[in-house]
Amino acid sequence: MDARPVPRDRYDSGMAGTAGTFDIGRFTGQCAATGEAIAGGSPFVASLAEALEDGRPTLRRIDWSVVAWDGGARPEGLVCFWRGIAPNPGEKRRILLDDHTLLEMVERLEGESDPRRIAYRWILALVLLRRKVLKLDRVERSADDPPVERWLLRAKGSAEDAAPLALVNPQIRDEELRDLADQLGELVHGEG
Repeated sequence: MDARPVPRDRYDSGMAGTAGTFDIGRFTGQCAATGEAIAGGSPFVASLAEALEDGRPTLRRIDWSVVAWDGGARPEGLVCFWRGIAPNPGEKRRILLDDHTLLEMVERLEGESDPRRIAYRWILALVLLRRKVLKLDRVERSADDPPVERWLLRAKGSAEDAAPLALVNPQIRDEELRDLADQLGELVHGEG
């Protein structure tokens, strides 16, 4: 599985403002480029892309056949992608993104300035904190008004002298956080 954000200079989504919504969605079973069905048991590529829906920024999941993806098909506003195997009808849900892949996504989103990407990175890190893959080292607050809160996190088993991951707390409201976490759970726990 792979998760690579597109460099900011590769596109300009033109969206600024709040964190928006994250509508991760489920496996569609259809290639976004060709419209052809992606059969159960076949490899595919899932992507998350920024978009506007009803004037609000969203993060949408889009599925692709491997042939289309490897041929260069990409959505506008690509944030990240991963490879998977399409579920068979009636198949039990399985873990889609393992802890290592989630941690890699958090690391690759470091340095982002877009509020939606900061919020997305924050949610991924919270999932990893809950799973005890990351541990909180300390919290720093700036002297700014209002203060900016940064959480410094370490990966389980990392060397004490290793630089911690620094995440800005995007101050997501509780109801938004629950909704984002629920939607991310669909992504993390499988396609079915």
